[in-house]
Amino acid sequence: MTKTQRRAVVERRTRETSIRVELSLDGTGVSEIATGIGFLDHMLDLLTQHGLLDLTCRAEGDLHVDAHHTTEDVGIVLGQAFAEALGEKRGITRFADARVPMEDSLTCVALDVSGRGLLNYNVEFPASKIGAFDVELVREFLHAFCLNAGITMHVDLVRGDNCHHIAESLFKGAARALRAALAIDPRMAGEVPSTKGVL
Repeated sequence: MTKTQRRAVVERRTRETSIRVELSLDGTGVSEIATGIGFLDHMLDLLTQHGLLDLTCRAEGDLHVDAHHTTEDVGIVLGQAFAEALGEKRGITRFADARVPMEDSLTCVALDVSGRGLLNYNVEFPASKIGAFDVELVREFLHAFCLNAGITMHVDLVRGDNCHHIAESLFKGAARALRAALAIDPRMAGEVPSTKGVL
């Protein structure tokens, strides 16, 4: 698999949201993100930059209700784009983890690009909001992303007092773990990293 093939464009329209994602797994950290939710844009920018992805994400949603539908649906579409860009997952490293500090906060993210979507989320925020953003939506986004990307992800907050710092360490940890797991291992010679021969 060549790097130029690890790209995807996914669109999704419902009565609640309209979302378009363009993704390259082998980018340089370039992002153009506009979801209408400032904090989500910030987190996606972190994911892009530290994961060395190229990402364009445009979303319109029923923000007059709240940010739930838009946040969850962006996770769905981004996950679908990852799954499409990965294809058969030939040559990938597959497993990776990262421990990332952000001032007072430290988060551990471990993942398996297995084709099996699962999120194990052990994070407690000390407050319910970061500005206008409901912190429970961090989990909703990651759950939707993992399920649709076919990625098993374990997220553990080791410590943290500031909600913004916790979220940043989490997204940076996810980015670094994804970057390592999606990297092509030249020793794999294009093989699927599984004893089953398929992921």
